[in-house]
Amino acid sequence: MNSDKAVLDEVVDLILEVLDGYDLGGVPITRDSSFQEDLAFESIDIVVLGSRLGAHYGPAVNIPKFLSTLHLDDIIALRVGDLVDHVESRLVGA
Repeated sequence: MNSDKAVLDEVVDLILEVLDGYDLGGVPITRDSSFQEDLAFESIDIVVLGSRLGAHYGPAVNIPKFLSTLHLDDIIALRVGDLVDHVESRLVGA
């Protein structure tokens, strides 16, 4: 099983791939980073990230299904740690 730190590192790497050159101004991506406020993610970015997470971890990590369980305000406030927690929970259950 992957540790939380390993999953965080892998998720951050995938986020950086999605951002592909977007300048974060030297601010590190942490569990507390907000996709909307800190990373300036748009809905298409979440779709691309979800696709990459599914390709990396397999079908157990179903980001569209995860997002469908959230209210709009929760999606807007989504943080990297929320996604890491979801991935962790799906890896444990897989």
